Amino acid sequence: MKNNQKLLAHSFGHALLVVAYTSGVAWIMFNGQKLFAQKDTIFTPIALLMLFVVSATIVGSLVLGRPVLLYLDGKKSDALKMFAYTLGWLFLATILFLVLNLK
Repeated sequence: MKNNQKLLAHSFGHALLVVAYTSGVAWIMFNGQKLFAQKDTIFTPIALLMLFVVSATIVGSLVLGRPVLLYLDGKKSDALKMFAYTLGWLFLATILFLVLNLK
């Protein structure tokens, strides 16, 4: 049972980091016109695409990094649990933000 608690704690931490990171990116996007003014240059779409690539890499490593390492270490059951727990926490966070948005 101790191992499951450890996996739950790690998955919660990873999900919390994903929420924090996406919140930061959302804040930047929400305040983009104030922060960067309106400039029609080639660098704007390049910066947005690079932000997408970096975001996909960071979030992908937070969600899949530890499960892949566990899987490669032969702990397939723990890897699947960790992945499922992380997705579960992210699902709960998504529901929470959707409910908060309705108010």
